[in-house]
Amino acid sequence: MKKYFLYIFILSIASSCIPTKKLTYFQGEPTTKSELYKLNNEPYRLQVNDILSINIKAENPEIVALFKNSEGASGGGGNSGGGGNLYFNGYTVDRHGNIRIPYIGDLNVLGYTEKEVREKIESELSKFLKNVDAVFVTVKIGGINYTIMGEIGSPGVKNLAMNEVTIIDALANSGDVTIFGNRENVEVIRKTLDGVKKYKINLLEIDVFESENFYIQPNDIIYVAPLKQKTWGLGTTGLQTFTTVISVFTLGVTTYLLIKGF
Repeated sequence: MKKYFLYIFILSIASSCIPTKKLTYFQGEPTTKSELYKLNNEPYRLQVNDILSINIKAENPEIVALFKNSEGASGGGGNSGGGGNLYFNGYTVDRHGNIRIPYIGDLNVLGYTEKEVREKIESELSKFLKNVDAVFVTVKIGGINYTIMGEIGSPGVKNLAMNEVTIIDALANSGDVTIFGNRENVEVIRKTLDGVKKYKINLLEIDVFESENFYIQPNDIIYVAPLKQKTWGLGTTGLQTFTTVISVFTLGVTTYLLIKGF
């Protein structure tokens, strides 16, 4: 009987501990490629509630002043980046897929890339200006917004003022995965023009850098699932598990002696 309990005790400690292999990122060696290849990183296409920073410049500022967002000192956000400033000064894609530019009016941008939106604006400006080639237009997404949940150090809605954000950037900006996070099962939930899609990313393998979903997209939801050890509640190390088991055993013995005493 003693041996039986000893086996159970050893098994519980061994199974509850989180092995280093489950915590180590980018395991393995990079694959050597004999020829050049291109990452599958298609240009992002705008969706409802995206915010754009649009800047219109010319040698004579008065020429383009009428087309600038009156609330933005540099024409809709300029180089102010993402976050709160662009919420008030940028151009938000409404539920009909339009942005509203002074004098131009509603301009549909749903499903367009940044380059295509810039070309549309230049085309609209040509209706008002004789020499549109003298006007410089820039269009940028107001940073990358994403929501991160689960076993992460700092969950919540985040914004990174970058043109491209990798899954590594997103996790690092959110306090990294906790010790109970399942690095083999990081889910990216993405709402696209074709519907909602879900992708799984394994951060333990070096091949993650070759993944089609290594770069996240605006408004992605990232979920880090918990390891099974968390539901057991025994601890993450052998010492923690030993302490927990001893505490439970001591409580059981004490309760038994008290009942027997009565």
